[in-house]
Amino acid sequence: MIFGLGGTKALSLPMFAALRRFSILMTMLLELKILGVRPTTAVQVSVYAMIGGALIAASDDLSFNMQGYTYVMITNALTASNGVYVKKKLDTSEIGKYGLMFYNSLFMFVPALLLNYFTGDLHKALEFPSWNDPAFVVQFLLSCVMGFILSYSTILCTQFNSALTTTIVGCLKNICVTYLGMFIGGDYVFSWLNCIGINISVLASLLYTYVTFRRKQAPDKQSHLPSSRGENV
Repeated sequence: MIFGLGGTKALSLPMFAALRRFSILMTMLLELKILGVRPTTAVQVSVYAMIGGALIAASDDLSFNMQGYTYVMITNALTASNGVYVKKKLDTSEIGKYGLMFYNSLFMFVPALLLNYFTGDLHKALEFPSWNDPAFVVQFLLSCVMGFILSYSTILCTQFNSALTTTIVGCLKNICVTYLGMFIGGDYVFSWLNCIGINISVLASLLYTYVTFRRKQAPDKQSHLPSSRGENV
């Protein structure tokens, strides 16, 4: 989350969304290496098209920022690792999704607390003047609840689908951000090559969604076909 926010601050929203698609390639490779899941040809084509579009966009990024690119690539690596290992633990461990959420939060509590202390953010949070404002407190608690729902939904999606599908769904939600970011924010520098690359990456994301759901619907249709063999009365 820290590197993700840093990347969002340093890059335009369209480029941030395009570069986040590298997490999809990393997830696919980690699934093959750790889980032994080999993607179909259609899935590979859609993933490579996403990466190709992101590379085309990055090759003509007129607002290039090395720090932002570094933060995004670190975020991609951490996202891929988290998704694949969550899937592995869900399949092989008896902890369950609630246990994974609990221990993930427990193990990160102390490092996050120390990081906030040394950066001064903990002091700023404690001195924040709106803690006595009921409206702010309610909104803060609602954001905590939504954070739990987001984490739970992510783990649930990984459990019933795959780490790769969860990663791509996360990138699909950025489609609106990609196009709105071209007009809102004022930090996107337009060029034809950059715009074409972003659009290729977005269309490839939609292609993966179509391929995945078509593959899931095929067994369901076959299971509803009537048997060709008659039954003895």
